[in-house]
Amino acid sequence: MYVLVFFTVLAFSLQMRNALEQRRRVLLLGHFLRRYRIETLMQNLVDGYLRALGESDTERRAAIWTVLDQTETQLLAQVQQLIADMGEADPRQWQASTLGLGLPLATHWAPQSTFDLRQLLRVHADGMAAVMVNAEGLSPRDRAYRLCAELLLLQHSCHWYCKSRWVASARMLARHKTHYAQLLGAVSPATRSSYARLTGI
Repeated sequence: MYVLVFFTVLAFSLQMRNALEQRRRVLLLGHFLRRYRIETLMQNLVDGYLRALGESDTERRAAIWTVLDQTETQLLAQVQQLIADMGEADPRQWQASTLGLGLPLATHWAPQSTFDLRQLLRVHADGMAAVMVNAEGLSPRDRAYRLCAELLLLQHSCHWYCKSRWVASARMLARHKTHYAQLLGAVSPATRSSYARLTGI
């Protein structure tokens, strides 16, 4: 009986500790993100790509792409500035566990299984910039598809930092009908390689 009570109390304590850690990370990232329009710009781009690709009139389609080019530039600049601003916080606060599930104190008892969100965001920013330059000469459709993947993986990384990889992947599937493996396969090889090095995926 006492053993059951002990493990019940222990499990509850660990769950509460984990919830507090996740809330701290959510508040910290939110503190920096609120200065920017990153999420709004991302949504505008995704919606704009769908509109441009579905437009049959050549002139109207060209006008939409011009506006989207400006939005892409704004978004990249804001992500790069966000990364610079995040340097204001204690570097240890940007560490998150690479384990699939969110476990309390995981960054302390398994420091070798962690990633730094700032480094991961740099990978995403570099990936976005490379797609925008389009040195590979991708078609507008393929370029839009790849940039969307880069943006969604950035979003996944933020959710992973705040909660866990499992929760981030579940949200991606629920909101965008996209599996995590599918997302990794859609980004550029350079992004995928750097991402794997940092996260161990």
